Amino acid sequence: MPQTKETYKLITGKDDGDFCARVTKLLEEGYELYGSPAMSFNGEHIVVAQALIKAGPQLL
Repeated sequence: MPQTKETYKLITGKDDGDFCARVTKLLEEGYELYGSPAMSFNGEHIVVAQALIKAGPQLL
């Protein structure tokens, strides 16, 4: 089965260093932040979400 590259990702998780490392890794792989982050509280800790996109080649 051919492997496809995702062009949109929504990363969610506890607001901690691991979440930041996951987003940073995707930025290093060429993804760009898409919109503002979202935050919520689940009764135990803050949960965050960040959308990222990987744009294809631009046509000029």
